[in-house]
Amino acid sequence: MSLKSEIFEQPAVLTRLIRDQLDQVQKIAAAIRTQNVSFVYLAARGSSDNAGLYGKYLWGSYNRLPVALAAPALFSRYERPPNLQNALVVGISQSGQSPDIVSVIAEGQKQGALTLAITNDPQSPLAMAAKFTIDTAAGPEKAVAATKTYIAQLMSIAMLSAALSCDDNRLVDLNAVPVLVQETLALDRFIEQGVENYRDLRQCIVLGRGYNYATAVEWSLKLKELSYVIAAPYATSDFLHGPLALLSPGFHILAIMPTGAVFADIFKLLSELVVTHKVRLVAISNDEQALALAHTSLRLPTKLPEWLSPLVGIVPAQLFSYYLTRAKGYDPESPRGLTKVTRTW
Repeated sequence: MSLKSEIFEQPAVLTRLIRDQLDQVQKIAAAIRTQNVSFVYLAARGSSDNAGLYGKYLWGSYNRLPVALAAPALFSRYERPPNLQNALVVGISQSGQSPDIVSVIAEGQKQGALTLAITNDPQSPLAMAAKFTIDTAAGPEKAVAATKTYIAQLMSIAMLSAALSCDDNRLVDLNAVPVLVQETLALDRFIEQGVENYRDLRQCIVLGRGYNYATAVEWSLKLKELSYVIAAPYATSDFLHGPLALLSPGFHILAIMPTGAVFADIFKLLSELVVTHKVRLVAISNDEQALALAHTSLRLPTKLPEWLSPLVGIVPAQLFSYYLTRAKGYDPESPRGLTKVTRTW
């Protein structure tokens, strides 16, 4: 099993997750509806934290649930947890092993809140601490860099959102995602050839907004941990508040910009950056104008609902990071200083 093979496993992972966990997700949604849940308190680290960013936008927009991203040290170090009354306390973790994330769920249980673990190990300490568990069912992930477990976490979040909204049309959209991911994997050879132009990349900005702010942050993480690129992620709206000053001609901007509610704003900004600041743009998009604007264009499927675009848009970002790592002469299977399971307190 290699990082590349795990990237290519993702359509099967998503198909299996929908098949095996949808009933469980619907039970969880029913439990949430019977409780007086007024907000979500979400704890995670690393890629799982980036999945939580997707939940912040998705559960907020479709389910009207405010999402607060936890500060686990309040539980594990300061021992001064906030009031979790009326919260759905969610822990997201590939391994379910990190003590600080488990401590948030345990405190939620202690305070009588509804608790949920989203993990790839249903026998993990995190799952054991929670009332409900969504098993992401990704199978063993041997590569240090999370790919299939990340996309499975995104799907778990999307399934719960759809189940809470009781909208059958959204469930239909969910079932189409594995095919869209499979279509996107066809970019593999194109990306492998194209990243040769970026073998000298040392620093860049990664931009996204809305649902795909999570994609920008996850893409930047993959670049850091695999190819050792200093990749700073920003929401395009935040980028204007200072980081814009970093730019000079030839600076690299990587952007995730599928069509949707925030597309026009992103496109306007990037057009200005390419024309005025002479930046070099790598764009993941399904809009012809955006693809034409970029120096390197990574095409997404045309019929892609914006709320599900992070599940598809992350795939070319994963492949870009993988092949850039190889082009630089590094081993994507052994990022320096990292292990698969990271425990923090």
